[in-house]
Amino acid sequence: MTVQPVRLFGDPVLRTRAAEVTDFDRELRNLVKDLWDTMEDQGGAGLAAPQLGVSLRVFTYHCDGFAGHLVNPTFDVVGDEYQDGPEGCLSIPGMSWDCRRHLNVVAKGWNMHGEPVEVEGSHLLARCIQHETDHLDGVLFVDRLDAQTRKAAMKAIREAEWFDGAMPTIKQDPHPLFGGAH
Repeated sequence: MTVQPVRLFGDPVLRTRAAEVTDFDRELRNLVKDLWDTMEDQGGAGLAAPQLGVSLRVFTYHCDGFAGHLVNPTFDVVGDEYQDGPEGCLSIPGMSWDCRRHLNVVAKGWNMHGEPVEVEGSHLLARCIQHETDHLDGVLFVDRLDAQTRKAAMKAIREAEWFDGAMPTIKQDPHPLFGGAH
């Protein structure tokens, strides 16, 4: 297993738009494996590369009976229905708040071999696709909360045992793709 440490709220890599993947090589396949192993180990529904300190547009997902990964994903909203429900994040451990998301989406991207992939998602899978794509744009789900909930969330984060209040410095990560394009 290649479980990696998950970057926590406050780490600047989580607020940086990730770079497009241009090389579909062994390093990318290793990154997808690291994402998968870490996501499964932590019990997450999804995990984006920036959460491992790698600023590339890649995420894995495993929810609602669907599992896989997307490289350079985009998504389109299907219909005008929304869902409100609890959402959490491995980078904000042990916390969740109700977040409004689109009910149905269709994501497009590539797999680790450069082959096109399309994923239709509703409910939890749609929420996961939107959440992980946000990570690739430097957006965290707390940014999507209504003002009152966001204020309560930020207070809870500041008081969390894992949050030290300082912006951590990015240390050299043993992953070969770390420090790619930021």
